[in-house]
Amino acid sequence: MTAAPPTEGAGPAARHSAGPAAVGSVAARPGRDGRPGKRRRGAAGASPLAAGGWTPWLYLAPALVVLGGLLVYPIYQLGLISFLAYTQAQVSGGEPTAFRGFANYAELFGDPQFWQVLLATVLFAAACVVSTLAVGCALAVLLTRVRAVPRLALMLAALGAWATPAVTGSTVWLFLFDPDFGPVNRMLGLGDHSWTYGRLSAFFLVLLEVVWCSFPFVMVTVYAGIRAVPVEVLEAAALDGASQWRIWRSVLAPILRPILVVVTIQSVIWDFKVFTQIYVMTGGGGIAGQNLVLNVYAYQQAFASSQYSLGSAIGVVMLLILLAVTLVYLRLLRRQGEEL
Repeated sequence: MTAAPPTEGAGPAARHSAGPAAVGSVAARPGRDGRPGKRRRGAAGASPLAAGGWTPWLYLAPALVVLGGLLVYPIYQLGLISFLAYTQAQVSGGEPTAFRGFANYAELFGDPQFWQVLLATVLFAAACVVSTLAVGCALAVLLTRVRAVPRLALMLAALGAWATPAVTGSTVWLFLFDPDFGPVNRMLGLGDHSWTYGRLSAFFLVLLEVVWCSFPFVMVTVYAGIRAVPVEVLEAAALDGASQWRIWRSVLAPILRPILVVVTIQSVIWDFKVFTQIYVMTGGGGIAGQNLVLNVYAYQQAFASSQYSLGSAIGVVMLLILLAVTLVYLRLLRRQGEEL
């Protein structure tokens, strides 16, 4: 049953009763030949620039200028050096700088050690990201379950770990797991076991330190997101008999997905380019380079071997990998209908 159109003599109340559908029908009224007519461009279809779209960019301009100077120029120099023959001889002026094109990348990709280090970096970063997210989300949920005093103590302890410099934290963890004086070996009865001697045990020790100094960011961010979720939603899920794990998986995780996207991307970037923890805790990459990651490998090539062009090429490869991972992750989320 279709409603009759308002008469010509209808007043404002009748016109308002027609609602948005009537307005939209006028905009999409067919032409004389029966074909759909052109929509009228109202205020909603106005150009964003005409509606003051430049205003946010004007506010962001100072920050963009600073970021451009701090990021764009160094990235440009990194890419430029990766295409040159740039060693200690060129730095000291003993030899002229020569353009090598993609020869540095060909040499890098032809080195079997590079692929070994790349695989170790990917696996290590993935383990760190998963562990950090698991610990941070679990403690964020725990913060919503405990009283004020334990919550404050946990927050202060987590923020203390977050504020500790990486060098200091790495040194403390080395002392805790020291084979001679460390309390961990005494508590576990391991005697003089060296955690940094084996490849896997050294990576595991570094992973613990990375998770320890990274989980507070995830915990605080996810906790703030949980506190913003309406209590009625969680109570309804609990009344339906959902367990805590089911509430997290089916209720909280979908609601907090934009926040989880941010913390995941941040964790991927931080853990993929770990340097200080590996360098300090394994003595520069472990025995015979068994604990090398790309950042430490680039440092060794650039400064220990004076192959600055190869070190720059490794830096460019890391930058491209991180950009690719971030773009693919955001694209997958957009396909799922998430607004970022």
